[in-house]
Amino acid sequence: MHVVIPVAGLGTRLRPHTWSKPKPLVTVAGKPILGHVLDRLLSLPLERVVFVTGYLGEQIEDYVRSHYEFDAVFVEQPEPLGQSHALLQAKGLITGPTLVVFPDLIFDADLESLVSCPWDGVVYVKEVDDPRRFGVVVVEDGRIARLVEKPQTPVSNLAVVGVYYFRDFADLIAAIEQQIAEDRRRGNEYYLAEAIQILIDRGRTIVAQPVSVWEDCGTVEALLQTNRFLLERQAQEHPTFPTSVVIPPVVIDPSATIERAVVGPYVSIGAGAVVSHAIVADSIIDEGATINGVMLHRSIVGRGARVIGDFLRVNVGDSSEIAFARQDEG
Repeated sequence: MHVVIPVAGLGTRLRPHTWSKPKPLVTVAGKPILGHVLDRLLSLPLERVVFVTGYLGEQIEDYVRSHYEFDAVFVEQPEPLGQSHALLQAKGLITGPTLVVFPDLIFDADLESLVSCPWDGVVYVKEVDDPRRFGVVVVEDGRIARLVEKPQTPVSNLAVVGVYYFRDFADLIAAIEQQIAEDRRRGNEYYLAEAIQILIDRGRTIVAQPVSVWEDCGTVEALLQTNRFLLERQAQEHPTFPTSVVIPPVVIDPSATIERAVVGPYVSIGAGAVVSHAIVADSIIDEGATINGVMLHRSIVGRGARVIGDFLRVNVGDSSEIAFARQDEG
């Protein structure tokens, strides 16, 4: 099984955190989003994983090579021309059965059965209440007949989650090349849905399969929701701190310092972070951050950032500092 993971997006909806690191390396529940995705894939017989990089792509490569031992190849997408164009960069690097995963989500599905998959392709989906916010698939006679982007009139409630399987990656590349030759794009981007529609029109059998878990990581609010979801699922022990109270579920790196604080529930604290004289709940505190004299709720504090002062809610990017003078300091 080969895997292609496009990681070239700018992650604008997660700024300021994505100014200094690519979106897949934003932390949730104690590790980067990409780490959660790759850990899920380790149960597959991986032959090669291709990462299509862009902005700050060297950070992606450093993370993968320092944490994983599978055969990883990194190729750059020279222009941000969309999903299909990103996958085209993997041409010639892999062939045969291939899983395509967009790493801005946490998901779970029966991927192991793909080893004996009888279809030409699989689009993983999740039933949603309001399909107008998503791309959806229309299923007829057990197979996908068409894909519709954000339908304003109800045609299906099966939302596309961003995970796909193709029995022959070269077949997908041929469809993408036709898509680009015919300039089938929206705005300035070539979407994968168009290439899949070409495969369907050529008579390929593409089916929809459900995911049991689909948690988004594309916005600050979604990231905090995913943090809550993951912390509830992973029962982890945490260090004890004599002068502090910790309310599970939490994940606290052993190198973090917690003094005279209340931490939790639903808090992730990274390596080397310091939390003192503070109350922190429902938040993500990244490595090396300092929290002192504040109450934080539904907040994200980036690497090396400092939040010092009065009670507030913040969304602070990497290497930032917020300081408020105490009244007794004049």
